[in-house]
Amino acid sequence: MALHHIRLELAREPDHPHGNADDGYDLVLTLDKDARLDAAAIAAAPENTRVRRFKGTQTLAVGQLTRAEDGRWVLDLPGEDTDAEGFRLDDEQFVVGEYVSLAQPGGDMRAYRVTLAQPLPTA
Repeated sequence: MALHHIRLELAREPDHPHGNADDGYDLVLTLDKDARLDAAAIAAAPENTRVRRFKGTQTLAVGQLTRAEDGRWVLDLPGEDTDAEGFRLDDEQFVVGEYVSLAQPGGDMRAYRVTLAQPLPTA
């Protein structure tokens, strides 16, 4: 039940047979003891979540993880066409080597690999 830094990098796909470490997301999330989203902690302090969309060394957008009224997790980034929706994020374990699917704006589903999952120091 602590904040974690999670890095997601684009996994293998037809246009990127080896994946793409320069395309992804940095997340700050509250995880439970099983490395799953701690929905109660996130609901209690949503301001603690952070989402950064990156390409190479460039930050494209910074936002938050939010929960839609229908229960979907959304990587809420500024702009109408930038949000990504998590596919079954409640079931995902955020541990290195696992895969997370995100629906991109326009509906394309892309897989990302967890390449970093570490607790953040507490103040």
